[in-house]
This record gives sequence, structure tokens and C-alpha cells, in this order.
Amino acid sequence: MSSRAVSPVRVAVLISGTGSNMAALIDAGQAADSGYEVSLVLSNIEDAGGLAIASAKGVATVSIPHKPFGKDREAHERAVDEALRAAGVEVVALAGYMRILTPWLVRAWEGRMLNIHPSLLPLYPGLDTHARAIAAGDAEAGCTVHLVTEGVDEGPILGQARVPVLGDDTPAALAERVKTAEHGLYPQVLTSFCKGLARA
Repeated sequence: MSSRAVSPVRVAVLISGTGSNMAALIDAGQAADSGYEVSLVLSNIEDAGGLAIASAKGVATVSIPHKPFGKDREAHERAVDEALRAAGVEVVALAGYMRILTPWLVRAWEGRMLNIHPSLLPLYPGLDTHARAIAAGDAEAGCTVHLVTEGVDEGPILGQARVPVLGDDTPAALAERVKTAEHGLYPQVLTSFCKGLARA
């Protein structure tokens, strides 16, 4: 029997690639004082590298490729939602999930879906964040964890981490430093978020 007064919140991580943030979330969730555990890793890419990593860490995985659904994004999302609910998932963490979500899925998980974005929102929503920060002459860049809403990268901010922009930075070099910051920030914010959830 667990020594915890409250069982950890069951989290699903959605990925499309190698899942470095996913791995950081799994590892942090296995700590004794974590408020969550990653109980499922789901990908829209059948052979996403992160699925093997998650399996090696003892986490259940499922792939639901989007291509068979054609342009019907909501039909794909209904299959994703069914898998999440079948696994008893309570909170969804997007970690490099390269799909633009429909309002249907956003509403289905409203207030319980988080995302990490590689900029200091509201600066630079969307793509090419590191190149845009360098081009603007910013002294700092970073990452943001936020709740997912129907607007792209517009949801309430839950936490941020900052890194300096160096004089000789390239987008790739800056991206690596921001990625390291992400691996610390996302588990920290997810732990706080899950510990703060009101549960029956």
C-alpha cells in the first residue's frame, strides 16, 4: 500500500518524436514526493522514438497514427481521447506533440491539459522561436508551461524559465540551452499543478 495520503495524479504525455521532455517528466514522476505519475505515453507517429524510451522506463504506450484519419482531425482526436480515458488519465501533458488541436479536444480536457513552449510567452508564439529571439536582439530567451486553450500558445501561464541569449548564439545553440531549462521546468510545474488539483 502506498505511503502517500493521496494517490498520484495519472498523467498522459503526448509526443510526436524522441520525447526528451517526456523522459524528464517520467523520471520526476517516479520520485517519492511527486504529485503525479506518467501512466501513459501516446504518439500520433507509429515509430516515434519516445515510445521505446517510455517502454524502457516501464510506462504503457500507445500509438494512434493520424494519417489514416485523413483531414478529419476531430475523428483522430476522439480516438486519442478514448485511449486517454480508458487508461484512467486525469491530466494531459503535451511534449512535442506536433498536431494543432481542434476545439473539441481542448474543451474535453479544459483545465487539465498543459503544454511547454520554447519562448517566454507571450513573446514568440508558434514556430522558429529561437531565431526570432536572436533576430530581435533579446537578452533573454526561455520556455513557458501553460494551460492549453483554443488559441495557439495563449493559455494561462503556469511557469517560466529564463536563459541568457549570448552574443554569438545560433538558433541551434540557444535551442539546446532552452531544452535543458525545459527539462527542469516542466516536471516542477506539473508537480505543483497536480498537487493543487481538487480531487473527489
